[in-house]
Amino acid sequence: MLNKVKIVILGKDYTLQTEEPSNYVYGLARMLETQMKNKMEMGASQYNAAIMTALSAMDDLNKSIARLDEITEQAKHYVDEAGKIRIERDAIIKENDVLKSRIAELENEIRLLKLKDKS
Repeated sequence: MLNKVKIVILGKDYTLQTEEPSNYVYGLARMLETQMKNKMEMGASQYNAAIMTALSAMDDLNKSIARLDEITEQAKHYVDEAGKIRIERDAIIKENDVLKSRIAELENEIRLLKLKDKS
């Protein structure tokens, strides 16, 4: 459901329709206004401050997406490695079971040989 949210940025009213909670949108508006004011204090016009703030936001977004892609690839690598390790573990468990059986067989053979020697 869309919410109508009224915000004020640098004295100008904007009414937005969004699915986001109003507190979230108010927070975005405050951040935008703060960043624009900072740029305007350094001499930028309101228009240029808006452009620079938008470029900065796009840069942050692109860097975040790139970082997310890196983390996703890293997670895929970890999942692949975990799968390989699970396969290795299963093979080792199987080998261990085979060796335990072989040990039991040899122990039985030793007992039989000892019994034969006693007789």
